[in-house]
Amino acid sequence: MQAPDDFDPPIGVPEEMADGLRRIVAPNPSPMTYRGTNTYLLGARDIAVIDPGPDSETHLEAILAALEPGQRISHILVTHTHLDHSPLSRALAARTGAPIHGFGDTRAGRSAVMQKLAAGGMIGGGESPDLDFVPDVVLGDGDVIRGDGWELTALWTPGHYGNHLCFQWGDAVLTGDLVMGWATSLVSPPDGDLTDFMESCEKLLRLDPKVLHPGHGAPVTAPRQRLEWLLAHRREREAQILAALEQGADTAQGLARRIYTEVQPALLPAATRNVLAHLIDLMGKNRVSPVGELAEDTVFERLPTG
Repeated sequence: MQAPDDFDPPIGVPEEMADGLRRIVAPNPSPMTYRGTNTYLLGARDIAVIDPGPDSETHLEAILAALEPGQRISHILVTHTHLDHSPLSRALAARTGAPIHGFGDTRAGRSAVMQKLAAGGMIGGGESPDLDFVPDVVLGDGDVIRGDGWELTALWTPGHYGNHLCFQWGDAVLTGDLVMGWATSLVSPPDGDLTDFMESCEKLLRLDPKVLHPGHGAPVTAPRQRLEWLLAHRREREAQILAALEQGADTAQGLARRIYTEVQPALLPAATRNVLAHLIDLMGKNRVSPVGELAEDTVFERLPTG
């Protein structure tokens, strides 16, 4: 379930994904963003821009250049406040006058567990948050956004980020970074919460969409298979962590080195944060316990079952 080698879209060029939906890939490729962030343009006259992307003048001009005669940007929607998804919303709003829609600021939607960890300073801040983001229009779970000829339903789907939204459009869902088209999502506390992530994937499964349009990578044309794989993958990772702790207590980084044996060195910090997310989830299930105060370098031990 990794990225297809043939996914190599033109950067900055609008491509039609479905009738009324176009995608523009931003010029920000990296090990964490794959080819770049997918920005979506929805509509025929009044256009909704979903995930404007990083703060890039080049990408801003590409979005504006994609407008055809008689079209205007009427809505700006943000799935979550990572720096590769939300910052350009401000410049785009300034150029078009369109309001920015989102779940809330960078701390909105955190679970009680993650709020406590963040407040106590026990777990360092998240990965690349857009600290300046404040939506003009706050969206809640189930809110409907309507434009000329289109309708979107906001789905609060925390896990990758506490303020993460997906947007349902008919039998399709724009999934941001909850479900990506090239790899599993990073879950990095305190912004990411694995317990929430699993529940959000189950939520999408119940919707049974026909296609997913992710924040990175190609469309997911077999959503049920993909979601079931993501859930199974996380359960398998949990089992690996518990098995490793049977061999001795360890830190999140130590466990990541033991489990992610084929990961590129540059991705080991992300793997460590994923392991930490699992350990916090397992704490909630009374399967593991920290030795001393919870922090990024805490040693964890497995608790006996039964």
